[in-house]
Amino acid sequence: MAQLLLNGVVSGLLLALPSLALALTFSVLRFANYAIGSTLTVGAYFAYYFNVGFGWPLPIATAVGALLVAVLALGLQFVVYRPLRDRTGVTLLVASMGVSLALENAIRFFAGNSPRGYAVEIARPLRWAGLRVNHEQLTILITVLSALALVWIVFRHTALGRSMRAVADNPDLAAVRGIPRDKVVAMVWLIASVITTVAGVLIGLDANLDPQMGWSYLLPIFTATILGGIASPTAAVAGALTLGIAEELATLVLPPHYRAIIAFALMALLLLVRPSGLFGAKWVDK
Repeated sequence: MAQLLLNGVVSGLLLALPSLALALTFSVLRFANYAIGSTLTVGAYFAYYFNVGFGWPLPIATAVGALLVAVLALGLQFVVYRPLRDRTGVTLLVASMGVSLALENAIRFFAGNSPRGYAVEIARPLRWAGLRVNHEQLTILITVLSALALVWIVFRHTALGRSMRAVADNPDLAAVRGIPRDKVVAMVWLIASVITTVAGVLIGLDANLDPQMGWSYLLPIFTATILGGIASPTAAVAGALTLGIAEELATLVLPPHYRAIIAFALMALLLLVRPSGLFGAKWVDK
């Protein structure tokens, strides 16, 4: 049981960063970014290119990959999302679907369909108090917790974080108070793309890189975000941890390949019973 709980926490942390990015873009931009999965995949492949192709250490390759994904996200914001900003959330959702298809097929074209892996040393798992802890799991724990702490500091203790909360709460009032919406939106895309890239690299490190990796994580990411509260970034992290633990504990009674059913059932139930999520506040249009 303790091993399952540990695995569940790690699985939840793998979902925490993209769920945080999805909730962040939703709270500020008011649409569910369907392209979050393909963004995750692009970031993972950028890091792979620099790690394997150039022989760079994985942390440096990840940093450069995150920078490139941030530039890509800002370009998509300017070309695709900004002209549609005053349309409905459904319009932006459909636009993000188109972006997702374009990015996924670009990955297939340049990288092919074969699974790939990062150039990292293979190490024996650690044994502690009867638990089996892989080095990848330790890397995930340390990296995700550090990233979450850094994002929390930005949200709660910086002028940028206050501006983000103001625009998310009431963009018209924020504009009257002199808060530049375009700058805030650009920073939201930048932060979301960086933490999504980090998540993609960690997922690739935990398993393999595959053009479908973002697609396979799309349902769990949306489920975790809805479970916690799609309009609340911090609640989305709690939802990710809850889902990760629930999926692992479900393997006590279900075969592992049925884990996706748990995500789908939880999302359907939450949408029916509590659309605002377990930990999120009710979203009200202003």
